[in-house]
Amino acid sequence: MSASDRKQCPQSEMTCAYALQALPASEIAATEAHIASCLDCQRELKALRPVVDRFASWPTDLLRPSASLQARLALRIAEETGRHPVPPPPRQWLEPEWEQVAAGIECKLLATDIERHRVSMLVRLAPGASYPAHTHAGAEELHLLDGELWIDERKLSPGDYNYGAPGASDQRVWSETGCTCVLVTSTKDMLR
Repeated sequence: MSASDRKQCPQSEMTCAYALQALPASEIAATEAHIASCLDCQRELKALRPVVDRFASWPTDLLRPSASLQARLALRIAEETGRHPVPPPPRQWLEPEWEQVAAGIECKLLATDIERHRVSMLVRLAPGASYPAHTHAGAEELHLLDGELWIDERKLSPGDYNYGAPGASDQRVWSETGCTCVLVTSTKDMLR
């Protein structure tokens, strides 16, 4: 039996919107409850998961239409279906996870500029942890948020800023107490 021969659950559109995380917050719980009780919608959701998961690797600027386009599309769909327009969902910030990159060093990647070989991240050093000696491939900017950080002979306290010029080297970067900083640096730095 083809898909067009069998009756489709009237909630299948909501299941598709749910899979795409495009439902208004007020409809999520009801849709989840329906999916839990409907085998057709469970199959639909299972079939959509691999497709939606592939979207995660696409550049976000290609995936997200402008708000005005989303609103116009919602109005057009509403006109064609005779339903009320569904406004685009509010954008949601997904907090990045802390990743342990070395013993005593964790980071949260905030932004990456592949063309310029730049990254922005939160970096957290455990008490006694040190970062390897390195030479800056590009400018490095560090804003210390909490704790204390030593860069060679200079001690930074919360609120301090450090600029590392391209080509400059840091022999010893460590924290006696532990610290958290915002770091904007090159992905091409040379570790020693």
